[in-house]
Amino acid sequence: MSQVDGIANLAASRMILKTSLENSRALASALDRKKCTFAAIREHIDRAIGPAAAVLKVYDIIQDLQKSLLSHPCSDLSTYLLMVKQLEESLKFLADNCGLAIQWLEAVLEFLEDNEVHDDLYVLNVNKSLSIMQELQATEKHARLGGGILCAAFDKLEVEFRQILVENCFCVVLDSFSSSIRKQASIAPSPLPVAAIQKLQVIIERLDADNRLEKCISTYVEVRCLNSMRSFQALDLNYLNQSPDEFDDVQDVECYVDQWCKHLQLAVKQVFETEYKLCSDVFEKNGPEVWMDCFAKIVTQSGILSFLRFGKKITECKNDPVKLMKLLDVFATLDSLRVDFSRLFGGSACIEIQTMTRDLLKGVVNGACEIFWELPIQVELQRRSSPPSDGSVPGLVSFVTDYCNHLLGDDYRPLLTQILTIQQSWKQEKCQEELVANQIYHIIKQIGLNLDAWSKAHYDLTLSYLFMMNNHCHFCSLKGTNLGGLMGDSWLKAHEQYRDYYMTLYLRESWGKIFALLSQESRVLSFPTRGSVGDLVKKRLKSFNEEFDHMYQKQSNWVVPCEDLRLRMCKLAVQAYVPVYRSHLQNYEFHQAETDASPSRHLKYTAQGLEAMLCSLFQPKLSKSGSSKHNRLIGKIKDIVTDNFRLTLMAA
Repeated sequence: MSQVDGIANLAASRMILKTSLENSRALASALDRKKCTFAAIREHIDRAIGPAAAVLKVYDIIQDLQKSLLSHPCSDLSTYLLMVKQLEESLKFLADNCGLAIQWLEAVLEFLEDNEVHDDLYVLNVNKSLSIMQELQATEKHARLGGGILCAAFDKLEVEFRQILVENCFCVVLDSFSSSIRKQASIAPSPLPVAAIQKLQVIIERLDADNRLEKCISTYVEVRCLNSMRSFQALDLNYLNQSPDEFDDVQDVECYVDQWCKHLQLAVKQVFETEYKLCSDVFEKNGPEVWMDCFAKIVTQSGILSFLRFGKKITECKNDPVKLMKLLDVFATLDSLRVDFSRLFGGSACIEIQTMTRDLLKGVVNGACEIFWELPIQVELQRRSSPPSDGSVPGLVSFVTDYCNHLLGDDYRPLLTQILTIQQSWKQEKCQEELVANQIYHIIKQIGLNLDAWSKAHYDLTLSYLFMMNNHCHFCSLKGTNLGGLMGDSWLKAHEQYRDYYMTLYLRESWGKIFALLSQESRVLSFPTRGSVGDLVKKRLKSFNEEFDHMYQKQSNWVVPCEDLRLRMCKLAVQAYVPVYRSHLQNYEFHQAETDASPSRHLKYTAQGLEAMLCSLFQPKLSKSGSSKHNRLIGKIKDIVTDNFRLTLMAA
């Protein structure tokens, strides 16, 4: 029934009750005057009159409170809560006194029945009074039902609870460039003013007494979840909900993994940390079980499970070397948040979060270890491939050495060591020292065996020498790097010696043999006639030109990537062979001057021209965009090497 109808009914009941009391007093007086056997009823009636009178007094108070509670609690919350408390006490007092009056009125009826009193009017009045008292006794129960006085007051308090939350909700400014996210979390103040928290607490206490705590929690979770999600909008987290088909290749979502690492830290340290503290403050008086359950609902509905599911998808992508790097990044993020996860999500209310986190960590550790232990095998399997036709450093060699340098860096080596140690502990195996270093040694050994096999694949011996020279030079360039430091100075010096050795072989087997055609002066000069000498010099020059053209054309597409080595090799070739050519030209011009009016017409190259041609060889083919060496290497990683690695890893 509505509040207006309730007031009218209670007013009518009050008049009937008042009339009944007056009739009861009159009846008691009449009975007293008769001095009959009904004198015993007087005692019961006197006892019923006291509680009934108290009912009339408290009923007036209830009516006044009911009118006051028609206002909204926002105007004066403390006064409103006090009136609600007074109303509850008054209703209880009303019910208790009605109960006493009912007991004595029932006793009167029982006495009348036992003594076979046939005064119908009197019995009717007693029954009417009893009915009124029973109806008034139910006032408290009706007040708590929908539309009742107390229910309406509690509904208003719930509205006020939501209003206070909404008015004090502000999005967390997520700063990924903060100098210290960890420190921010530990010193961050409460996101709500103290006065607002105190208001929420007193409302919760009042509603909890009426078994409405769950409604408070539900409202709190709803409002705070919306606030957290608004905070996350600045990060654009749509990638978290990508379909599994889009996660077939980790390279396709590589940029998202980097974002995930940053966003998870922001979510935990700035958003979820804030909610944790606020839940603790607002529901402090209700105990940790209540506020931890409230916090668990907020973070679950705000997206923590989406973060964990995304990480799990990364572990399920196809295996390749880039995936190992990304798994190490994921592990680094989880490890940096380990203490936070334990503190925030360590309670029984966060069992689902704990389970998913353990599954993610297990997938990261096992996935990273699987790829790392397979790397030497994958390098060996590339031995069947063909070496570069230009004699340059194979993409696999560049990739593997650069890759190993990253694994040995300060960012990844401790993480990889930690992961390998964790897996060994899971398997209850004895922890081995220098696991990472030993595996890197093994990888580089397989690269060396690959180079030996590839060098034999070149049918041109000079190209094989150039190929080995380039690769040994590449290893020499590792001096001062993480990989170079691991392999040691003796290893680097050995590659320097091999570089020079193969450079000498190359120069001797290519240009040395050609210029040797010009270094047979003694034989030429031993001929007795001038005409025969001139002819032989001319023929020898012609043979040299043909061989030089052929060799130059063949090597025009060969490459020496290292500029210092290229300049040094060209300088040695010029110093060794151009003087021989210049000497032969002088001899040729001398003999031709005696027999030919135009000796220069048989010359194809001048000494300076020959020098320029030698110095123009082995230039690297630079891209038009002018990409750096690092960018070209990354391109090789993504377009060539990882494709081959992935295929062999999948087949393994």
